[in-house]
Amino acid sequence: MRFLRVALLTAICVQAADSGLNYLNHNKPILDAHNCYPYEGEWNDRIDRALSTGFPVAIEQDLAWFKPETGPGRVVVSHTPKTTGPEPLLRNYFFERVRPIVEEALRKNDRSSWPIIVLHFDFKDVQAPLLHAVWEVLGEYQGWLTTAVKTADPNHLSPFEPAPILAITEDSDAQQAVFYDEVPVGAKLRLFGSAHTATLTGDSKQRNHLMATLPPEKLLTEKPTNYRRWWNNSWFEVEEGGQHEAGDWTDADNRRLKSLVDYAHHQGFWIRFYTLDGFGPGDDKGGWGNGYNFGSRTAVEARWKAALDAGVNFIATDQYEDFGAYMKQKH
Repeated sequence: MRFLRVALLTAICVQAADSGLNYLNHNKPILDAHNCYPYEGEWNDRIDRALSTGFPVAIEQDLAWFKPETGPGRVVVSHTPKTTGPEPLLRNYFFERVRPIVEEALRKNDRSSWPIIVLHFDFKDVQAPLLHAVWEVLGEYQGWLTTAVKTADPNHLSPFEPAPILAITEDSDAQQAVFYDEVPVGAKLRLFGSAHTATLTGDSKQRNHLMATLPPEKLLTEKPTNYRRWWNNSWFEVEEGGQHEAGDWTDADNRRLKSLVDYAHHQGFWIRFYTLDGFGPGDDKGGWGNGYNFGSRTAVEARWKAALDAGVNFIATDQYEDFGAYMKQKH
């Protein structure tokens, strides 16, 4: 039995190496700074707070399109697709903010530490002008970005070409059309999408049950492609009903989480879970909101520990400093 267990772990490690999983922090967890941008002019320091936790770190930027009455449209960082104009530009809020960090990383040229920043896009809409404008912005900073050559066969994964930033986006087919399908074979991919999760039918209660109980191979039915390299999950896939209906963390919950992570890695995907917050009434100090709140620090620490132990690649939270300190203490 011990021999079989070692053989299985060895096979998983080989699969991870072959698919490029080790490129990101040696396939170990990182902090994913959820909603790392201002809301309605507030919380302007979120990116500074996230960067202060250390590297590598993932920075989530929600993107939308602002089209003034006259003049060209622009890519802005926004929590809603209904933009009004004062939203910060992606170029200014993210890229120019990290310029000193990236330029220093390029000078040091310690490629074994790259990527130091994962730039995670959550698009608020997928209209073509927005997607094409994002592609152009990424082109301006391509020398900072991890890339991979587009192969003729999408199932043939080309190796990552290291750089300080790795840009990722989610599972929209409209995004794939611009960020992959329109890219010529032999040109460089500038960002990488997530896998499709199986579509579940039934009412909300039935779907919630299926999300938390279906075997991983029923939720994730595809292999990585040259474009789709990671798998994005809510906590509903772990505990039925998600954060608000979670009870005590149990051995069964732990086995469920570990099975999802192990299967994703065996398939060749990085895996993300969102969003692991835990605070009591009146303790929301950063505009976090209650949408992903387990209700207490004790409750979320049990999930933080489990996610770290299981090897979740992107552990998303709004509590950047708290989780960053916890991760350094525990791992």
